[in-house]
Amino acid sequence: MAETSKKTPFVRLAKRELMSPAKAWGIRGAAILTALIIGSLPIMLVGVNPFAAYGVIVQGSLGKSVYLQQTVKIAVPLLGCALAIAPCFKMRFWNIGAEGQLTAGAIGASAIAFYLGKTLPGAVSIPLMFIIAAICGGIWGLIPGFFKAKYNTNETLFTLMMNYIAIGIAAWLQGGPWEGRPGTQIIDQFDPKTYLPKVFGVHAGWIIVLVLAVFMHIYMTKTKHGYEVAVIGDSENTARYAGMNVGKIMMRTMFLSGAIAGIVGFIVVSGANHTLTKGVAAGVGFTAITVSWLSQLNSYVMIFISALLAIISKGSSTLNQRMGVPASVAEIVSGILLFCMLSCEFFINYKLIFRKKSDKEA
Repeated sequence: MAETSKKTPFVRLAKRELMSPAKAWGIRGAAILTALIIGSLPIMLVGVNPFAAYGVIVQGSLGKSVYLQQTVKIAVPLLGCALAIAPCFKMRFWNIGAEGQLTAGAIGASAIAFYLGKTLPGAVSIPLMFIIAAICGGIWGLIPGFFKAKYNTNETLFTLMMNYIAIGIAAWLQGGPWEGRPGTQIIDQFDPKTYLPKVFGVHAGWIIVLVLAVFMHIYMTKTKHGYEVAVIGDSENTARYAGMNVGKIMMRTMFLSGAIAGIVGFIVVSGANHTLTKGVAAGVGFTAITVSWLSQLNSYVMIFISALLAIISKGSSTLNQRMGVPASVAEIVSGILLFCMLSCEFFINYKLIFRKKSDKEA
């Protein structure tokens, strides 16, 4: 009996049975509330009323149309990259290369704007930029997909390193062949004909990513390709036993993922920046990983999560300007929110079982 009690741990993990959506979202809501409470502590430490600070964050991101437009601009690339990597994660292919794929797409779109933007009409150049960006991003994603399928390379390291290669190419173009005035390390603004048109004060990229969200939901839940991705994610051996060409599906999915990230690159250079810089991705490829996991790879939930993070990002800059709260404190609050939201997913999927008194006595 004594030996049995020693083997029984004080606490152990167990997989939960399927939780009802209402209860799961209740836990997520409680996690957000907890994050706001904990996040108020660093705000109070700098001598600011947390209720007033949270009010400024909301007002500074949604209070005026111009603030709302800026918030949408932040959310667009975040949502686009989250949609891009979702099918890979569903397949258990850890694509950490959205930054590079976005940059590759931005380079492709910029090449059209740089060489053809002044000669082609906007009705031709903008769709051409879109297509070339998708192809460049898709190829950039296909490369690690090919090596994984053929040689079983580590996709995490491969896609991560591909980021730096793409960023390096953009840096070379910025300070070399595409540099505007010598010594400036700046690429000139594109011709206005290559700019994405505005809809309700924001570039039309927000419409593109919403269409992509609907497309990816249908693709992942209603199509044969989406079913194959899900089967591979559950078990590669099962997929092979069922006669699926796992390598081909991996490469196809990575091309699709890279193409969507490339489209996001087109949106950034054509709709937001109107030029190319080596920092065109601005870290959204990595933040998008958090968005995908928090949304449980659900395209529609990604819209909400992306909007929430954009509100915090835009509101935090306003908080710094109006109340003098250091930007580092705003980042701490954002980190606490992300931590609590990620942690709640653990408690939704797992439960802690403590050793009962009877087990201890036994």
